[in-house]
Amino acid sequence: MALPLDVLERSINKKMSLQLKDGRVIEGKLVGYDQYMNLVLEESEEKAGETGRRLGTLVLRGNNVVTISPQ
Repeated sequence: MALPLDVLERSINKKMSLQLKDGRVIEGKLVGYDQYMNLVLEESEEKAGETGRRLGTLVLRGNNVVTISPQ
């Protein structure tokens, strides 16, 4: 089983899909993280069904993230 920080290290500058506690799904390119799993995404977009909303550069607090899926 891969450790979460190892997955993040391999995912730098790659597209990711994140599910947040409130049910939203965010997709974007991971450009940074820290030991608390706070994430910095560029070119991010919020997905809601078939529609999406561009968010640009985004900093996500680690305790709001439920799942991380590298693409």
